[in-house]
Amino acid sequence: MTREELLQSEEYWLTSIQTDLFNELHSYMETHNLNRTQLAAHLGVSKGYVTQVLSGDFDHRLSKLIELSLAIGKVPVLQFKNLAEVLQKEKQTKFTILFNKSFNSFNTEKTPTLKIA
Repeated sequence: MTREELLQSEEYWLTSIQTDLFNELHSYMETHNLNRTQLAAHLGVSKGYVTQVLSGDFDHRLSKLIELSLAIGKVPVLQFKNLAEVLQKEKQTKFTILFNKSFNSFNTEKTPTLKIA
C-alpha cells in the first residue's frame, strides 16, 4: 500500500484518532499516578472498557470521545482538510532518521525534501 492509498483509507484516520486518545489517557494515567482500575473509576467506566480503549480495540460514538476527553481535562479538536492538499504536502515532506551518537538512539524528524540542481 502506498502512502497516498494509506491516507485515503478510513482505517488510517480511525487509528490516528484512537492513537491520540490512547496517548492522552496514558499521559493522564502517568501524570496522576493511576492504574487502569483507578482510571476507570475516574472516567466512570469499567476496567474492561479502559483496557479496550488502551488497546485500540474500540470504535465508539463521538459523544463518548468527548466525554472521555473532558473527564481528563482535555478537549478534542477535529479539523477537516482537503485530501488533495494533504497528499500534496506528504509528497513535499519526507522522514529522515538521525542517529544521535551522544545518546546512542534514533530520532525521527520531518524535514522538507531538498532538490539539488
